[in-house]
Amino acid sequence: MAMNSYTVALLVFFINLSLSWGADEGLGASFIFGDSLVDAGNNNYLSTLSKANIPPNGIDFAANSGNPTGRYTNGRTIGDIVGEELGIPNYAVPFLAPNATGKAILYGVNYASGGGGILNQTGRIFVNRLSMDIQIDYYNITRKQFDKLLGPSKARDYITKKSIFSITVGANDFLNNYLLPVLSIGTRISQSPDSFVDLLISTLRSQLTRLYKLDARKFVIGNVGPIGCIPYQKTINQLTQNQCVELANKLALQYNGRLKDLLAELNDNLPEATFVHANVYDLVMEVITNYAKYGFVSASKACCGNGGQFQGIIPCGPTSSMCSDRSKYVFWDPYHPSEAANLIIAKRLLDGGTKYISPMNLRQLRDL
Repeated sequence: MAMNSYTVALLVFFINLSLSWGADEGLGASFIFGDSLVDAGNNNYLSTLSKANIPPNGIDFAANSGNPTGRYTNGRTIGDIVGEELGIPNYAVPFLAPNATGKAILYGVNYASGGGGILNQTGRIFVNRLSMDIQIDYYNITRKQFDKLLGPSKARDYITKKSIFSITVGANDFLNNYLLPVLSIGTRISQSPDSFVDLLISTLRSQLTRLYKLDARKFVIGNVGPIGCIPYQKTINQLTQNQCVELANKLALQYNGRLKDLLAELNDNLPEATFVHANVYDLVMEVITNYAKYGFVSASKACCGNGGQFQGIIPCGPTSSMCSDRSKYVFWDPYHPSEAANLIIAKRLLDGGTKYISPMNLRQLRDL
């Protein structure tokens, strides 16, 4: 069919309109805060001992042809999968990456950092990492960039109504702070678990309130998973396949109970904000306990790692031994879930009931 110049002009106009609508108006942005469970490459740009930009990390990450990106897993993180499913066309760009400029940030920005925690001193064993306070400082920079890109009024609407803020943090405050062998023994003697959890909750309250003051309205906050069941903890404590470290899990549960109360308090006290509670602990524990039901062959051994019964001592790198079928292991490395496990977790957060995600799931939060 021949097209006259008017039809062509009209077609070009509509294509341009749809492109600008997709970039400026679409489903909004995904702002990701947290630790190595959702880091998409920020630590590549830090001089730190916590890095994942070495093979075979990322071996199943199709968007980068199976090359490492700085994600601490074999494929996509939970943040990647959730963003895809919610219709955001690009992965949230790491804040420290050179391409985190201009319109690229309209799809979202990832501030997460391997080794980072709620407390600034958490993860100092790695030398450098971005704590939650620094991550929010960086978001403050992004917030000003949005005003320049869209104009203040449109930017505020885009952020308050169309964007989701996800926070996955807290595990390192236990693993690489309070529970750290040797380095933290002084902390543990001088500080009871109750007072340490109090400090975490009061610090997180201030951080979430600060994000609210910077126009965040739709939040999803993950609790701390069963850190006593990761291959690293099971290996250093010389446990059997079905055992988990009681103290680590007990501390996680203690924090999780207080976190749930904090989110209820913020939902009551911060107008127009919605804080969604992601019950990662029970969700991961369900997969670990019933791993065979989900098609896994192991929920205790790292697919990629070295040392001890569960390959749980030395992080995944070029000289690590690697399992033959990565989709059959709950854990990719001594600390982090595989993409196969991330897919199960993300699906529950997106579409699950209130046992795992409350008061609503992530699709409902997006459409709010």
